[in-house]
Amino acid sequence: MRAFQVCSRCVMDTSDSQIVFDQNGVCDHCLTYERDVMPNWHTDERGHQELQALVAQIKAQGKGKEFDCIIGLSGGIDSSYLTHVATEYGLRPLVFHVDAGWNSQVAVNNIEKLVDKLGLDLYTEVIDWEEMRDLQLAYFKSGVPHIDSPQDHAFFATMYKFAEQHDVKYILTGANFSTECIRNPIEWMYYQSDAIQLKDIHRQFGTRPLVNYPTTSILRHKIWLPYVKGIKVVRPLNCVPYNKAQAMQLLADVYGWQPYPQKHFESRFTRFYEGFWLPRKFGYDTRKVQFSSLIVTGQMTREEALKLLEQPALDDATVRQEFEYVATKLGISVEELQGYFDAPNKTYRDYRSQQSVYNFGARVMKLLGLERGGKR
Repeated sequence: MRAFQVCSRCVMDTSDSQIVFDQNGVCDHCLTYERDVMPNWHTDERGHQELQALVAQIKAQGKGKEFDCIIGLSGGIDSSYLTHVATEYGLRPLVFHVDAGWNSQVAVNNIEKLVDKLGLDLYTEVIDWEEMRDLQLAYFKSGVPHIDSPQDHAFFATMYKFAEQHDVKYILTGANFSTECIRNPIEWMYYQSDAIQLKDIHRQFGTRPLVNYPTTSILRHKIWLPYVKGIKVVRPLNCVPYNKAQAMQLLADVYGWQPYPQKHFESRFTRFYEGFWLPRKFGYDTRKVQFSSLIVTGQMTREEALKLLEQPALDDATVRQEFEYVATKLGISVEELQGYFDAPNKTYRDYRSQQSVYNFGARVMKLLGLERGGKR
């Protein structure tokens, strides 16, 4: 068995089974950041000019339309700050929100405050709850760690479909290097866009057909939409200085925005999944990834991160409360949910997938200079 080891620079460790350390104990996540991300990430005047050029293109494409782009807004920090930045640069986004049934009240309040203050239009797509519930139960039964995939897949599929139907050429995403330069290992969170795996898990463990649930595919959003339909997904936050703590303070001061205890906790399900299910059942603590991104970008010290990691993301009382909430929401007993927790762990490799397509596509995109970094 491999000896436990923590990176000497960040807090990633051997809970990522594929992690590699150099002779100084620095992990490959940090080295990839230094080699692939830092030289190509510009938030100075060059980034400002790149963003201005992008904004000019978006405005030209959206001229005469009610809105010139789409922003997917969850109510979390990244998408909220993106909405602020987009309007600061004069864009007219349609705020797009997907309700998969797990919104926290804080998320709802944050969305409303931003939309009202900025005078933006909000479009909300509500996912068929009975189908979502059945699919999420199928993921619990499957034993894989990435049980949040049904939510994420629906978010992307719905937004892409809307953009294609309404001929919107630009989708703005809050994905960024500042808080996400180190990615979750593939064994922790498998690709959410893999419809082959999603359908295989549902085929084996689902109980009703997915008639209304939206699906997409990697080929659709990597090839069909950008190169055939001309729909681009862009990341404006990579062009501006983005300090998480400062952005949260600005949003609180200007909009009355409320923070969350942890990244992605705007969803009650994700809070349960990342705060309890992943670390307790599989030993995967996503805070290590999140903190490590902040460490290498100078927003947190390694000592601060290690101190926070000494305590679980959710205390026992909160876990009991959330455990009961999730079971009740899914229409099952606490005992049944506990049974899924106690069942043998599986991985994405135990089900059909398009991993070979992802691997090939990643190599091609990297060779062409269209993508840098990414999951192993």
